[in-house]
Amino acid sequence: MNLHLALTPLVSLVAGILILVMPRLLNYIVAIYLIVIGLIGLFGTGNLLR
Repeated sequence: MNLHLALTPLVSLVAGILILVMPRLLNYIVAIYLIVIGLIGLFGTGNLLR
C-alpha cells in the first residue's frame, strides 16, 4: 500500500489550524506562503506543490 502525501494540503491544514487558534498570525502565514510559492515558481523546483 502506497501513501502519497502532497505538501500543499498539509501546509493548508496547519495554516488553517494556526489561524483559528491565533488569528493575528493570518498576515504572516499568508505572506510566508506567497513568498514560498513565488520562489518555487521562479526557481522551478519541480512538482513539489502538485
